[in-house]
Amino acid sequence: MEALVGNGVYHEQDLFYSTNLEHIDAEQFRVPWYYRSEYVLGPPNNASSFYTLRTNGISSRADIYLNGHLIADKDTQAGSYVGLDYDVTNTVRHGGCNVLLVRVYPTDYNRDLALGFVDWNPSPPDNGTGVWRDIELKRSGQVSLSGPRVTTTLDGSITIYVDVTNLAKNASASGYLDCFVHDPQGVRTGAPKNGFDLASGEGLKLSVKAKVNNPQLWWPRQWGEQPLYSVQCNASIRGQDGISDSTTTRFGIRSVVSTLNTKYNDTTFLVNNERFQVLGAGYTSDIFLRFNESKVRKQFEYVQDMGLNTVRLEGKQEHPRLYELADEMGIMLLAGWECCDKWEGWSYNDEAPGEKWTDADYRIAKLSMEHEAAMMQSHPSILGFLVGSDYWPDDHATQSYTTALQAKNWNTPIISSASQRGDPALLGNSGMKMAGPYDWVPPNYWFDPQQRMGSAGGFGSELGAGVGTPELSSLKKFLSPSDLEDLWKAPNKGLYHMSTSASSFYTREIYNTALWARFGAPTSLADYLAKAQIMDYEATKAQFEAYISRWGQDRDRPATGAIYWMLNNAWPSLHWNLFDYYLRPAGAYFGLQSALSALEHVVYDYSDQAIYIVDRRLPSNASDDGKRTVDVEVLSLEGKMVVKRSVDSYTMPNSARQVTYVPEWGNRTQTTLLRLKLSSRTQILSTNTYILAPALDTMDWDNSTWYHTPVTHFSSFVGLGNMSIADVSVSVHGRTVRLKNKSKSPALFVRLGLLDAGGADVEGMRWKENFVTLWPGEGRDVEFDAGVGRGGMRVEVSGWNVGGVTVAL
Repeated sequence: MEALVGNGVYHEQDLFYSTNLEHIDAEQFRVPWYYRSEYVLGPPNNASSFYTLRTNGISSRADIYLNGHLIADKDTQAGSYVGLDYDVTNTVRHGGCNVLLVRVYPTDYNRDLALGFVDWNPSPPDNGTGVWRDIELKRSGQVSLSGPRVTTTLDGSITIYVDVTNLAKNASASGYLDCFVHDPQGVRTGAPKNGFDLASGEGLKLSVKAKVNNPQLWWPRQWGEQPLYSVQCNASIRGQDGISDSTTTRFGIRSVVSTLNTKYNDTTFLVNNERFQVLGAGYTSDIFLRFNESKVRKQFEYVQDMGLNTVRLEGKQEHPRLYELADEMGIMLLAGWECCDKWEGWSYNDEAPGEKWTDADYRIAKLSMEHEAAMMQSHPSILGFLVGSDYWPDDHATQSYTTALQAKNWNTPIISSASQRGDPALLGNSGMKMAGPYDWVPPNYWFDPQQRMGSAGGFGSELGAGVGTPELSSLKKFLSPSDLEDLWKAPNKGLYHMSTSASSFYTREIYNTALWARFGAPTSLADYLAKAQIMDYEATKAQFEAYISRWGQDRDRPATGAIYWMLNNAWPSLHWNLFDYYLRPAGAYFGLQSALSALEHVVYDYSDQAIYIVDRRLPSNASDDGKRTVDVEVLSLEGKMVVKRSVDSYTMPNSARQVTYVPEWGNRTQTTLLRLKLSSRTQILSTNTYILAPALDTMDWDNSTWYHTPVTHFSSFVGLGNMSIADVSVSVHGRTVRLKNKSKSPALFVRLGLLDAGGADVEGMRWKENFVTLWPGEGRDVEFDAGVGRGGMRVEVSGWNVGGVTVAL
């Protein structure tokens, strides 16, 4: 499909519009496809040049021919993550045309260890069949080297591992491996070496050790810098001039370990010996497995902007450049295999349709693990590897996985699965829960004092309220006029741009039931989307504020991690994202940004009206006396101050603590606004605003499912519909929008957008905050980053009770 789109046979805007994708003729992908490349190879460096053809990812089986010679058949080159080296020294042509031909066989997600999408979106018509990572031709001398793998300790001790192979079939080789370590400034800081003696065709793993003085530690972005060291290793053969082979990599000095709270079976990660609360989201590849570095970079910039620190890769191991970007940007990666298809075809898995494994599958799985481990091992961004997702691998597969990881010097946690369904004896309990939700739940769900289901407590490996409604400008790109009408006129209808038709998430029924009950039946598409953005903002904000408020070191069961489901979409989707396919942030994004973008924050607990101070800094980064003030204000929708008080307290770095309660304010019969402000002696650290209904949503916990907890009584926000129109002035000063509420009533959910000269949304831009609420008379400066300056841009401002205003930059 990537090839067909890239060559204009299909056009993305047409494929993704309404239900067009389901009408693609899939029969064309039920036969083998051929990939062909011609190239001219220059003369060899010397008489002892050797050539290796290296695969890195073909989905899912292929015959490989070079110059008419069969190099490997589909039983050897099998598995989407299998990368193998083939000696083609006697097959290449020097000075002439070389022809590489790859015959790829159709992929079946239930039969092949491939890259699927489960029920996240419709399956691509080609099932991801094709050459999806580069095929490389490597020239070396008689001795060839693998990429270096590096382990480090925090005191600067470094061990470098390299696989050394003698490619000659009838000659031995002896010589030296020299490795040169350079610090982040490029200064050489070590030059260890080791010797080798190899029989013909022999390979072995060599190691060398170095010591770095005053090591510069690599940190997740929230805690520090990301200095990257580099190593270059050269192989020299005695009696031969020059270098036989050379290989390089970058690495960071850091440690990652995990501990298990056996009382609750909860995992806690530690980075550089500091307790690390995982706050992340699940990443997906593009539906046609297209890798766009620019887009991935923007997605990671969004991760940073929202305040997340981790991205989970469930069976979406992607390209090497993704790991390099994560290293450079300080984002942790939790990698692993995917659920619900061949990868979890176990006899004890009664949910997945994947065929049961054969001996050949165990071989493919081991080779897949070896290749991915070698690619990831040196990256400091790696937090760990989940060898299972919904289900744990059987003992045979577990042994194969761990053996492969250990062979590649894996030095971060190996976790049996992302759930509590079971575990292999070799690895033990995963310490992660997968109890949902995946569909809408109210804010107080996350603050449940009993820590039931997915509420804040322990490590939630994939969970969220199923939100991520795109804004109208994006919706018009992939929904027809009738599709748009269905959003607000047919609330229970199955929607093609949700999950697959066989999924529990094919409709927005659970979400819409809550929206209708809490806000009132929408009167138009615009009204529906305005209410949806408030719902989405509230949902993501509550989830992550609950988790960070339960990070106290003195808690019996702290919330150690949460992976939101999901970060992004493989194609335009109506749910499960923090920003849409077109890189347009909306309510879910800015709700999460409100929860996490400030390292010091003040949080309201919906369940008992408690107020928490959250401090996500390292103790070593906290230089002041820790004294803090929390200001509490409750405002009516008419603008009357109901409660106003201040509480002096203190903060505890890398922890959260309860400091006070929201004081009672009489008989709560109306919707009100709550404003919390956290200040140090010198500055305001966090401002946090909530819309509070007279009564909380009531949940039926006993009838919870794996994806949802029913609500028996909904909170009511219908009073918002009676708010007075607020007069908000807008001016732009450089890259700052200045807002001023000139009314006596609050301005609710003020939304800012940036349009280009043609009236389209500026892609990939970032706001310091958005969907803000202004008290009467309050002013607010909102900074934005639109990347490279462009002419004709203008800021568009609107809101729940604010008329639209457009101001040119």
